[in-house]
Amino acid sequence: MKDKCGIIGIHSKNPSKDVSTSIYYGLYALQHRGQESSGITTCGQFGVNHHYGMGLATDVFDKPKLEQMKGNVGIGHVRYSTVGGSQFENSEPFVTDLCDGFIAIAHNGDIVNSGALRQELTKKGYLFRSTTDSEVIAYLIKEECRNGVETLDALDIVASKLQGAYSLVILINHNLYVMRDPMAMKPLALGQTDDSYILASETVAFDVVGANFVRDLEPGELVYIEDNELKSRKLSCVEGSRKAHCTFEYVYFARPDSVIDGKSVYAVRKNIGAKLWEEYPVEADLVIPVPDSSIPAAIGYARASGIPYGEGLIKNRYVG
Repeated sequence: MKDKCGIIGIHSKNPSKDVSTSIYYGLYALQHRGQESSGITTCGQFGVNHHYGMGLATDVFDKPKLEQMKGNVGIGHVRYSTVGGSQFENSEPFVTDLCDGFIAIAHNGDIVNSGALRQELTKKGYLFRSTTDSEVIAYLIKEECRNGVETLDALDIVASKLQGAYSLVILINHNLYVMRDPMAMKPLALGQTDDSYILASETVAFDVVGANFVRDLEPGELVYIEDNELKSRKLSCVEGSRKAHCTFEYVYFARPDSVIDGKSVYAVRKNIGAKLWEEYPVEADLVIPVPDSSIPAAIGYARASGIPYGEGLIKNRYVG
């Protein structure tokens, strides 16, 4: 299962504040969602800064690099490959020119019709340097821009063309836009500090930067910041769409201390274990988790059944 990238976007109301370090710590908290590559794009008074590379966030960034990435608005990404292989060219955020400026995009999800959309864009003269569906989305937005469509309307039009799961953080000319697909398949939450709005795949990204959780984005919601105020609109494609969470977020992908759409991941996993005993009771000496993500479920199974909980396999995270 390779559908669990981590994304984060931060907008500070203070134009002299640099958000790169906060983005880095957010990515560090989301590292479990992707360990193949890591990247950050920022924008501020002195233009756009972009850096990405293969490996963990700690491999790609150090203090001098982060200090160079000036800007009060930015996005970040940690990647597990979905569409497109594990290679440098597929690292995100993906950045390209857009009309009189630029666009940077980071994506969690999987666009199932990206192949057909890529073919259409290729016929229009777009040259692809990666094999990701994120580049497809960026060029779809670019095409609408070329046709003179305003940004919010362009994002709405592009969303109507996408089939599949997507949570997106998009940086367009110093403006942050964040989208969640109409089914709300992938998690996306909003947090806030005194001077910043933060949007991220999981609430654990808020904890490390001292942000307060505000709410989860609604299905098919487009959030953007205008005049330092958070604004929202519903995508037109949300009408008639059903809600469909990714089960693996609760079972495996997410960190147990995250809260997704109002539900504690730890509590959900523990309840799953209890339900498992209810539906599939067995005679056993011990309930053993193998390894980390099953610990809450094993605890729930043990408590519901009365079978003792035993230590399982322990993962050594530090051997490389």
